[in-house]
Amino acid sequence: MGAADVVPGVSGGTIAFISGIYEELIETIHNVDMGFFKIWKKEGFKKAWKHYNLAFLTALFGGVLVSILSLAKLISWLLDNHPIAVWSFFFGLIIASIVYVGKQISKWNWITFVAIIAATVLSYTITIMEPVGSPESTWFLFFAGCIAIIAMILPGISGSFILLLLGAYETVIGVISQFLDSIKNLDGSMFLDAFLKMLVFAIGAVVGLKAFSKVLNWMFSNHKNLTLAILTGFMIGALNKIWPWKEVLSFRTNHDGEQVPFLEKSILPNDYSGDAQLWLAILFVVIGFLTIFTLERVAVSKKSE
Repeated sequence: MGAADVVPGVSGGTIAFISGIYEELIETIHNVDMGFFKIWKKEGFKKAWKHYNLAFLTALFGGVLVSILSLAKLISWLLDNHPIAVWSFFFGLIIASIVYVGKQISKWNWITFVAIIAATVLSYTITIMEPVGSPESTWFLFFAGCIAIIAMILPGISGSFILLLLGAYETVIGVISQFLDSIKNLDGSMFLDAFLKMLVFAIGAVVGLKAFSKVLNWMFSNHKNLTLAILTGFMIGALNKIWPWKEVLSFRTNHDGEQVPFLEKSILPNDYSGDAQLWLAILFVVIGFLTIFTLERVAVSKKSE
């Protein structure tokens, strides 16, 4: 999930869904409240920890954090040097995810079809929106945290892409880099500044996650087919963002001072200005598709144990 969330266009929620932990994730987050301390006081910490399934959350978000901190540079390098292969892999991954989520819809009717179409249009519209400039306000990070974390747990909508649309992507990546550099250089003032900004963003993320988990948990409990249809539509619309062949319309300067694509549009391989690498793209689409198929098999086998 962490590796997916680093890439603007790929959702960690998609990975959670196809690995079979999505509903447990939403329900666990929904159930976490201040009652933890009451149980701790009456029955002990171990009982409270188990009651709220905190081992699951700790393992999951620990993995996300480690992945973001360790794989961010690798994924950035792969996107810079092998963009078609990487985007093709993610394209195959999302196609398989659409099939996986869609086939779980047990009842089809006109409401289901309308939900898929509406979610597809909304998701596609988000992918073609022009990002805004980077905000300077620290408190904007709170709002960005709220919105981005919602996108990160929704299959098909990338939290990092939402940050890009809000103009907060470079700010957040820059704060993470500043935090790591402050530890490396033992710079106390830089560490404090970065830590406070990360804290504001994290508080916003917690607030957004807790609030939205209530909505998702209620949707899954009362309108599961409709929810699955909406999530399927989100992923269909998101395919535009991860289409391997793009034409760059404008550039932006990233936190390293480098010129990177800012606004792009999807084009056919025949119209691509460089080497379209069509067969390589097809190969990685298949690899991405089979990756999801394998994850699904693993998830099914674990459920049957």
